[in-house]
Amino acid sequence: MLDDVVLSLAKTTLLHHFSKKEDLDKDGLLKQYPQLAQKRASFVTLYKNGNLRGCIGSIIAHRTLYDDIVSNTLMSAFRDSRFSPLQEDELSELSLEVSVLSVPEELEYSSYEELLKMITPHKDGLILEHDHYHGTFLPQVWQQLPKTEDFLEHLSFKAGANPSIYTQNPKILKYRVDAKEARFDEISLL
Repeated sequence: MLDDVVLSLAKTTLLHHFSKKEDLDKDGLLKQYPQLAQKRASFVTLYKNGNLRGCIGSIIAHRTLYDDIVSNTLMSAFRDSRFSPLQEDELSELSLEVSVLSVPEELEYSSYEELLKMITPHKDGLILEHDHYHGTFLPQVWQQLPKTEDFLEHLSFKAGANPSIYTQNPKILKYRVDAKEARFDEISLL
């Protein structure tokens, strides 16, 4: 289970960015919280008054969880192309969510109907890969798209394709997340 340290790391990262303070004591934090030293993938999502304000993440683990959360926090706040860069006066209106992903598992299937049976709604995040098409939905997307067929249809759109891509049996991977969310002002600092 995730420790609240992942939220504290995201909050402290934002505050350090705005205050231009020295970097965090990474070595000390890695000793104190060994889970941050593990090679893990994460997503950091920012909500402003309940509405999406930024979301960037990694699907495949390629660095420590500490580095992934710090990078994805800054990218979500300042580099998500759907939004203008976060301003310091918005912090009090934010909620942060940090999702740590399991290792994705490829699904072996021979038909769309078989694929539907292999997916657990509200639990599985999915990755679609086929030629130059790539997209993912975190399990949290099930809240907006509770039917598996709708989830897959919108995943194909996100990947830049359309639902007919499933007739070609694209590569589908599933993963789970351990997510923590809290209002910005309720998150403790590191």
